[in-house]
Amino acid sequence: MSRKPASGLRFQPAGGRQQAKGPVTGQKQQISIERLAHDGRGIAFVDGRSWFVSGALPGEQVRARVLATRSKVVDAIAERIDQPAAERVEPFCPHAGTCGGCTLQHMPLDAQRAFKQAYLADQLQRAGVAVQHWDKPLTGADRGYRRRTRLAVRTGKDGRTALGLRALASQQIVEIEQCPVLEEPLQHLLGPLGGLVRSGLQQAHAIGHLELFSGTQVALLVRLTRTIADAEQQRWRDFAADHQVQLWWQTDGEPQPDVPASELGYRLEEQGLTLACRPGDFVQVNAGVNRQMVARALDWLDVQPHERVLDLFCGLGNFSLPLARQAAEVVAVEGVQAMAGRGQANADSQGIGNLRFYAADLSQPLQHHDWAGQPFDKILLDPPREGALQAVGALGKPRAKRLVYVSCNPATLARDAAVLAEQGYRLERACTLDMFSHTGHVEAMALFVHTAR
Repeated sequence: MSRKPASGLRFQPAGGRQQAKGPVTGQKQQISIERLAHDGRGIAFVDGRSWFVSGALPGEQVRARVLATRSKVVDAIAERIDQPAAERVEPFCPHAGTCGGCTLQHMPLDAQRAFKQAYLADQLQRAGVAVQHWDKPLTGADRGYRRRTRLAVRTGKDGRTALGLRALASQQIVEIEQCPVLEEPLQHLLGPLGGLVRSGLQQAHAIGHLELFSGTQVALLVRLTRTIADAEQQRWRDFAADHQVQLWWQTDGEPQPDVPASELGYRLEEQGLTLACRPGDFVQVNAGVNRQMVARALDWLDVQPHERVLDLFCGLGNFSLPLARQAAEVVAVEGVQAMAGRGQANADSQGIGNLRFYAADLSQPLQHHDWAGQPFDKILLDPPREGALQAVGALGKPRAKRLVYVSCNPATLARDAAVLAEQGYRLERACTLDMFSHTGHVEAMALFVHTAR
C-alpha cells in the first residue's frame, strides 16, 4: 500500500514541445469544467487542449490560472469560481487551495468516496476484469486521522526560516499553525515548532525537513543536511522535553534516536500486537482505516491452521504478524533490508515463531529465491504504486487458493488483475479504502479466488 509522500500534490505535465500560440504560465482564462480527472481535478477542453484544473467541479464556470503547459495539456488552478456547482462545499481548512495536501475539500465527503470507487471500477473495466461483488468502502474520521506528516523547512536569503507544507504544484512553503487532518498530538506541535525554527535556533538552515509521527509515542525526526553545534542540539532536546516528544536525528543512513534504546511503534489492538518502527519506515498513515483493512484481509483470506501464507511487500509485518496467528507458516518478503529486519524482530519479540522475513527486490524476477518455489495456500500483496507485475507473473504452481491484493494505484491494480485473470483467478470482491480523505489518492483492496479450486 501506498509508499506515499507525507504531503503535497505533484503535477507531471505531459511531454512534448510547447505550442507557439498556447497558454503561458500565469495566464488566466474563463473556462467550463466538464468532468473530473482520476486525481479529482476538473477537466475542460479549450481550443484543442485539455485543461486539468485543481479546485474545480463538473458544471462550474471558473477563472483558471495556468501553472504549466506542455503540448495539448494545461495544468491550472481555479482562482475564482464564477458559477459554482450545487454540491460545492466550503473547505474547513484555511489553507485549502494553497497547501498541496488536501485538494478535494471543496467536494462533499460522500461524493469524494463515490468518485474514488467509480475510478477504480473504470480502471478494472478498461482492463477487462469483472468484479463479482463490491464491498462497502472502508472509511473513518475525515479529520484528525493522519498519524504522520513531513514538514518542509526553508531559510530564505533574508535569513527568515519558513516551516510548513509544500504549496500546490510548487516548491514554495505554505506556513501553517494548524492542519485539521492531523491527529491532535501532532496538531499541537505545529505552532511551537514554527516558533522554534523561526526564532529559537541558530542553525535552522541546516534542517532538511522535519517529520512527525504519532504512535506508541509521539516522535519528532530532525533531518539534517550538515552537522550542527552541541548547543543547537540541546535546543532541540529542550524542545522535545518541554513537549514530551521522542527526538530522532537523521543525517546519512537510518534515523537514530537521541536517547538510545528509545521504543517507538504502533498498535494493532484487535490482534493484541505492537509493531516497532522508526521515523521514515512505511506505516499506513490512517490508523483507523488500517485496522479495518487488516481485519478485512484476514476475513477474505480465511486462513486455516494448516495453511502456508506468502506476504509480499510486507513492510514491518502489518499483515504478516496477524496472519501468523492463524496460519501454520507465513513467509514475509520486503524490499527494504532494514524493514525486513525490524519485521523479524517484531515477530520474535512477541513469540511468533512461524513467521520468517526475507529481503528481496520484488520488481525483479523471483525464481532464484528459495522461498519463491514453494507452494502457498494463500497470498497477500501490498505493493507500491508501481504494482506487482513481476510478482503476479511468478507465483508458480500450484496456484494459491486465495489472493488479496492491497493497492494504492487502481491503474496498476487493474493491470495486474488482468494478468491474474489469465492465470485462472476470478476477482471475487473489491472495495476502496478512504485512507486519505480530501485528497485524490485512491486506495483499494481486492480478493482473487482461483477458479480451479
